[in-house]
Amino acid sequence: MQKVTMAFLIILAVLLALGVGIIILQIFLSKKENKWLGLILPFVSFIISLMVLLGVLLFSASTGTMTTTVDGEIVEQATRQITTTSSIIASAVYVFLLFNVPTGVLLAIYAACRGKHNKKRAIEKMSVQDLE
Repeated sequence: MQKVTMAFLIILAVLLALGVGIIILQIFLSKKENKWLGLILPFVSFIISLMVLLGVLLFSASTGTMTTTVDGEIVEQATRQITTTSSIIASAVYVFLLFNVPTGVLLAIYAACRGKHNKKRAIEKMSVQDLE
């Protein structure tokens, strides 16, 4: 039991460090002069969410075979879909929203940093105009 708890804490610490590192990288990229650099991580996060969504859609619709036997002989065999369309759509929407939470967080960081950057640039522009 002690080994499991220690392994869990190590994995949790690594994931936390990875998350903090991604946030610091996003802040660093968002503060750069080139506005497209700050959109790299949100774009990657969005692409990952689309890949997960595609996986959910491809592997949700499974089929099952139902066989009826009488005295060991197959009398009837039918294949039918196990999941319904509405449950697949509900799962897809849920997965899409869940996996785009990091995208939203990264875009919020980008918007906050770019807002400060644009405000600073406007103040510099006004001060240059005042000098002329």
